[in-house]
Amino acid sequence: MGGWTGSDDDESMAALDRSIALGCTFFDTALAYGDGKSEQLLAPVLARHRDKKLYVATKIPPKNLKWPAEDRYKLEDVFPADHIRRSTERSLKNLGLSTLDVQQFHVWTDAWADDERWQRAVDDLKREKLIRSFGISINRWQPANALKALRTKLIDSVQVVYNVFDQNPEDELFPLCRELGVAVIARVPFDEGSLTGTMTRDMRFPKDDWRSLYFTPENLGETMDHVDALRKDVPTGASMPDIAMRFILASPDVTTVIPGMRRIRHVEGNLAASDAPPLDGGLMTKLRRHRWVRTHVIP
Repeated sequence: MGGWTGSDDDESMAALDRSIALGCTFFDTALAYGDGKSEQLLAPVLARHRDKKLYVATKIPPKNLKWPAEDRYKLEDVFPADHIRRSTERSLKNLGLSTLDVQQFHVWTDAWADDERWQRAVDDLKREKLIRSFGISINRWQPANALKALRTKLIDSVQVVYNVFDQNPEDELFPLCRELGVAVIARVPFDEGSLTGTMTRDMRFPKDDWRSLYFTPENLGETMDHVDALRKDVPTGASMPDIAMRFILASPDVTTVIPGMRRIRHVEGNLAASDAPPLDGGLMTKLRRHRWVRTHVIP
């Protein structure tokens, strides 16, 4: 579970320290990332900064290790109560914490929404103060596949793909979150790299890199068509990643956004975007025209 490639541990920890120095206070990880390694890398960083109020969110992996969740999967095969507890306890140990700010299901289907078993398990974790809040990481391109869960009023946050291309959460998810006071964690702000402006049509990824499944030759070509169209609306002197981040931050419904932070230069660029003034209305109107409705679900 949780392949771990393409990073240097010392560089990652330096990037984490730099992010805190620049004012970052929210860190999203998961037990599945490197089979606990991501949490373990974060632990000493948190320990060095006990004087600061930092918030940590992690995720419970599906017990059947299948991403994404499908309606046909039984809850007891994905999130049985004992698995929810064991995963939470393991994450707490990895992170060196006594309480998690946010615990989340790493996959979800609303077919489970009314099942009291996960509801009781989550309530127990809160009552025992092992977690402060609970959320759901929603399957890619299925932003409405958590509305029933939100209406149970047991969910404090949702993590959803939201970026210049993926604007679908604005239709149903964001209004309900607004109504119920549910926090929104925007993930995949750069569409797995396409919105950084550095990808090309002839790029190929190693077979052990999951992007080889995401950016197949056919999908890569279609993606680059959208990127090229977007590039024409990026103002002179501005960068595509900066515009992509500021588009997300312009939403009043977004609580926080979670770009990667393996390298210091990425941390500095992302936090600079968060400190920048809002994009003007004319540019936002242009960016909204790049909405790309996708329905094929992959992790």
